[in-house]
Amino acid sequence: MPRIFLLPLALLCTAGSLVQGQVGVTTFGLQVKPVIPFSFFEPVTTLQREHVTSTLSLNGGMALGMLVRTGLTKSISLEAGLDQITRRYDFNLLNDTNGYDAGGTLRFVGYELPVVCLVYIRLGERTWMNNALGFSMDFYPGDAHKDLDYGQAYFFRRNWAQAGVVGNIGVEYRTPRSGYFYLGATFHRPFGAMAQADVTWLDKYKGYQSYKMITLLSGSYLTVDLRYFFHEDPDKARVRRANNKGRR
Repeated sequence: MPRIFLLPLALLCTAGSLVQGQVGVTTFGLQVKPVIPFSFFEPVTTLQREHVTSTLSLNGGMALGMLVRTGLTKSISLEAGLDQITRRYDFNLLNDTNGYDAGGTLRFVGYELPVVCLVYIRLGERTWMNNALGFSMDFYPGDAHKDLDYGQAYFFRRNWAQAGVVGNIGVEYRTPRSGYFYLGATFHRPFGAMAQADVTWLDKYKGYQSYKMITLLSGSYLTVDLRYFFHEDPDKARVRRANNKGRR
């Protein structure tokens, strides 16, 4: 996992006196997460055969979803969600014998059920930083396909479901009655390849003779997270129980 998530986690573990969650509060939220094309996580892939070259690259995408957060203690909350994620891949196909150069875009759709544990540190009167770590079950409803005049690209899902790891860091502003506003970043990495990418050159002048090139796509991505949580009053009984435990 990238060091960007490990440093804040270490900081939070050593800052116990400043940490405070929202015990007794269960709130519902909505989120929008644009995917950042970052070659460190999903690098540009170049495929080659005799006289034929193809490139594949993640050029962005979008995740939309909802989530539920519940405060377990004064320092820890649990968060679960449901997201739809669309990854956008650019591909190109080049034949250096006849000058053919064409490409297109493939959209690969998935669904995610993440469950993460959050720890907080207070930055100001109403401003908090959190760091989260957890797991996700990822689902892929189908494959993706794109035709060109002299070729095609096909993404085959490797499995209809697979697990992944999720890391998150962010800052939120908590209003007294209007809910929470959140800005952060998430790194998502499936365990194993997400899909197999086949790019094929079809030579119409030789009876549709084909040259197939194959690679695997990891499916890892980084997002910018924009979230809004609706205001909810704390469960007074849960707060009282948590306070009693703290005095023992």
